Amino acid sequence: MTDIHPSAIVDPAARIGSNVRIGPLSVIDGDVAIGDGTEIGSHVVIRGGTELGKNNKIFQFATIGEDSPDLKYQGEATRLVVGDGNVFREGVTVHRGTVQDRGETRIGDNNLFMAYVHVGHDCVVGNHAILVNNASISGHIHVGDYVFLSGYTLIHQFVRIGAHAFLGAGAYLNQDLPAYVMAAGHPARPRTINKLGLERRGFSSEQITAINRAYKTVYRRGNKLEDALASLEQETEHADVLQPFIDSIRGSARGIIR
Repeated sequence: MTDIHPSAIVDPAARIGSNVRIGPLSVIDGDVAIGDGTEIGSHVVIRGGTELGKNNKIFQFATIGEDSPDLKYQGEATRLVVGDGNVFREGVTVHRGTVQDRGETRIGDNNLFMAYVHVGHDCVVGNHAILVNNASISGHIHVGDYVFLSGYTLIHQFVRIGAHAFLGAGAYLNQDLPAYVMAAGHPARPRTINKLGLERRGFSSEQITAINRAYKTVYRRGNKLEDALASLEQETEHADVLQPFIDSIRGSARGIIR
């Protein structure tokens, strides 16, 4: 049964699913869709153009689907699309897209956005990512599955972060971070692979060893990047595991951190 607090302001045009809870003094615009089982705390603002999937949980003072502050944004109709099972903690801010890009910010499933995280316009966040307190991703950023961004990390616009990558606390990332790589510093520099994260995700010791060898081929042996990639592409054993690492480097427009 849906439970909307009497003090909440919910536009009649909003589409509210079943078993949704909306707390005191929250504001839900029209052209908002909220999926079944979603819990919305007090003082939450969800702006028009936002679609939330099922079983999301939004804590107090979060603002979801706000207009982009980009000076090129002139009030065009844009979207924020959120999947299922995400948690948005206190004070999280997420902005919709702009027509200068896809017109849409998109968040996948089962992500955790800790307190005061910011997700900028036109970002794409995959599944099972964790963004720790005050991590900020600016516009047009792509974050892969199972990425871990530590507290107070800052990501430059248009950067891409590959699956299972890890960024240390307070890091500033201004170029692409390949899949599986752990980086830290200001600016961020590669340190090693995200071994603990891979173990937690169920990668075998053989797979982790193969990823570590690939990392060393790119980062530790003095190879030119194209030569390193050509060597990795000749690998047949564990090719499926290495492919995300290769693809995240091949697909980089800004260049990878080195």
